[in-house]
Amino acid sequence: MTTLLQLQNLKNFIYENWQHSGFQQPTPIQKQAIPQILQGKDVIAQSPTGSGKTLAYVIPILEKIDESIKGLQAVILVPSRELAMQILDVIRAFSKGTSLKCAAFIGGANIKKQIEKLKEKPQIAVGTPGRIFELVKMKKMKMHQVKMIVIDEADELLGQEHIQQVEATIKSTLKDRQILLFSATMTKETEERAKTIMNEPVHISIDKSQKQGNTEHFYIPSEQREKIDVVRKIFHTNPGRAILFIKNSELLEEVAIKLTFHGLKVAVLAGESKKWDRKQAIKDFRSGKISFLLTTDVAARGLDIEDVDLIIHYDFPSTTNQYIHRSGRTGRMGKKGTVISLVNAKEISFLKKMSNELKIPMKQKRVVRGKIIDA
Repeated sequence: MTTLLQLQNLKNFIYENWQHSGFQQPTPIQKQAIPQILQGKDVIAQSPTGSGKTLAYVIPILEKIDESIKGLQAVILVPSRELAMQILDVIRAFSKGTSLKCAAFIGGANIKKQIEKLKEKPQIAVGTPGRIFELVKMKKMKMHQVKMIVIDEADELLGQEHIQQVEATIKSTLKDRQILLFSATMTKETEERAKTIMNEPVHISIDKSQKQGNTEHFYIPSEQREKIDVVRKIFHTNPGRAILFIKNSELLEEVAIKLTFHGLKVAVLAGESKKWDRKQAIKDFRSGKISFLLTTDVAARGLDIEDVDLIIHYDFPSTTNQYIHRSGRTGRMGKKGTVISLVNAKEISFLKKMSNELKIPMKQKRVVRGKIIDA
């Protein structure tokens, strides 16, 4: 178990940047994962969203990288541009005071510029599986010194869409590499696939119940045609910073138009949006310029924005994993949060079944005169 005292025994810059960050004690996932990774073990780690998973692998990566060696030593694979940039920010914050270089390599971005970045010999690469493997195939990304590969949001990256690129990237490294899998949810299928690419992995699982005490879960019965009006009423209660989850991009655009018509300022984050539009939406939401972010599951995967007060499931999740990933955008790192599901008559029984399965109480509410009250 890693304690604050043990962090002090790592490289000086790591502990100095830890203090500067304002963090207190390491979180449960950090306490359990850091020592195992430092010992060179392959790790499969499951921990709720907002529990500090990124630092659980970034800290040991920074400890193990040889600053004097120029060239790639660690690769972090992620499903989205937004998550890559978040991780890059964490690495930069915790490597202050060093000459360590890190860079992002994301699909859709200019590949020539990314090849130029590689000429600067970064020690850490963060990127999407398709673009990373493309650079490896072009022999522009040299993998012979890579000792650590992280697969973040592993349940997605080990799915059918990405598994071949992930496996090919791993095979391009030497056999003594260390593989680390991190995810908020982990299916048996994901674990079985993981075992085929790992060497006697250590399993770490942080109980979901450790995260539930600071987030309240409610539901408001509402038919599809009523949902815009319910959302408008919720927003007028001044709920703080809120993320609204919608099932697909077509409906997302429709909801955005209707809410804007009613005078609400919203930021829209869709998977099909242009890179600049996505970046601007997140920037406006992070800065507080716009308090309401509308998004789909695809676009918001792994999104880490501090102080999100409210999650609204405009369309109720179809699986428990989807509910966990969406809801985990609030109540992060011990802060308070609220989750509201808008459900029609048919969905209420499914909601109650999910409530029992996740052991999360979900109370019925309604919006009256600018307040959310018990039904």
